[in-house]
Amino acid sequence: MPTIRRMRGFLTSSIGVTCAAALALPLTLPSSTARAAPPGVKTASSAKEAPVAAAAPGAEGIPGSTQSLPLAPLGSDRSAGPAEREQGLTRRDVRPFSLVGVVWDDPADELHGTVQVRTRASGTSTWSGWQHVETHNHEHAADPGTLERGTGKVRGSTAPLWVGDSDGVEIRVRAEADRHADRAPTGSLLPKGLRLELVDPGDEPPPRGGPAEVPRATAMTAEAAAASAVNAELAPLDAAVIPALTKRRTEADLIAARGGSEAVGKARPYIGPRPRIITRKGWGADERIRERNFAYTKTVKAAFVHHSASGNNYRCSQSGSVLRSIYRYHVRSSGWRDFGYNFAVDRCGNIYEGRAGGVAKPVLGAHTRGFNAKSMGIAVLGTYSRATPPKAAVNAIARLTAWKLGLYGANPRGTTYLKSGGGNLYKKGRNVRLRVISGHRDGFATECPGSRLYNKLGKARSSSARMQGR
Repeated sequence: MPTIRRMRGFLTSSIGVTCAAALALPLTLPSSTARAAPPGVKTASSAKEAPVAAAAPGAEGIPGSTQSLPLAPLGSDRSAGPAEREQGLTRRDVRPFSLVGVVWDDPADELHGTVQVRTRASGTSTWSGWQHVETHNHEHAADPGTLERGTGKVRGSTAPLWVGDSDGVEIRVRAEADRHADRAPTGSLLPKGLRLELVDPGDEPPPRGGPAEVPRATAMTAEAAAASAVNAELAPLDAAVIPALTKRRTEADLIAARGGSEAVGKARPYIGPRPRIITRKGWGADERIRERNFAYTKTVKAAFVHHSASGNNYRCSQSGSVLRSIYRYHVRSSGWRDFGYNFAVDRCGNIYEGRAGGVAKPVLGAHTRGFNAKSMGIAVLGTYSRATPPKAAVNAIARLTAWKLGLYGANPRGTTYLKSGGGNLYKKGRNVRLRVISGHRDGFATECPGSRLYNKLGKARSSSARMQGR
């Protein structure tokens, strides 16, 4: 069981491993965010973009909004009981949004069928073709029996799909054909309470002043101050970026945290250089919408690699908007306590802090149902079932795991044992042998992280181990 504790002070070591559940500042109740229309224009992605520079949001918070529209039976289904077979919405004008998803009442229900949407680019009369939304998202969730799962707020949900700046939408949800051909239906073929979620990430935060600018603590909300404090020994309070360190400096910091060279002896740690990480402040997370406390597990024994299944039609300069949209979808629409993954990686190889609690700490995520404890989740933004993941993204997985797994003594080429919290492959309580760097499908019956990305994990393991000096 994870422990959830209030933060009580600042980190006492530069990596924050020995005080994993120690910190927080007084927190206020979450407040709703303002609504604003994003000014961007939907464009095709570019594989040759340079890494994006992080821009920190202003103290007033990040605007954004979610429209939640109930689905209705569609007249195109003339069979008996159309509500059981097909629901959706016909073309309509809506407030600006950039990401879509579908949610329903009971998280235990599964949507067996297809979800297709088409959208209209803002300020135009141009409609996209029909786009498929990944329907099976229950495998990205908190473990059964955990506090996060039992709040009563969690809903069933599809994967989110990034569609770019839009102001029109049409959707159809169809039940799987002949699912009950061998027997009379016992109830609705579609989950109850289907709703279309349209998420607006808000305007991009304006650039701050030069790197020497130090924001006043009073300019931050208590939640933002708490989210910054857990990384305080890695970067200045309210920093947009945690800077990269050389391997020598990273090793020296780890040795110091373990009591110095005399305590460690001649054995040197196997750890890769700390990579540059864009903080939650850097990508514009509104800390007011998440749960206030942080949840920790005891250690990090493995990393699960995912794809976000949100599509590849984004530029790296839009990654912050994609992250803010997924974050809002996870919290406001799906009912999770926070962003589900511990880290995210974009197509250009930028690494982002995910769930709050400290990038060097064993933060409990909601990424791999049944194996969230003692692991971390890394989501590569995009869909990689048929598309090949960029080399920069695979290299970023290697850099991140070489550092983070190194903090906890894990060998990226090795295997480990994790106790299942309950899922569709392994019963609760079973000790399962898994690769230290695994794909999501290794712990749950799912297509994630897509076959193309899954096939690159061998390369990531080798590179990660080499960076550690193994």
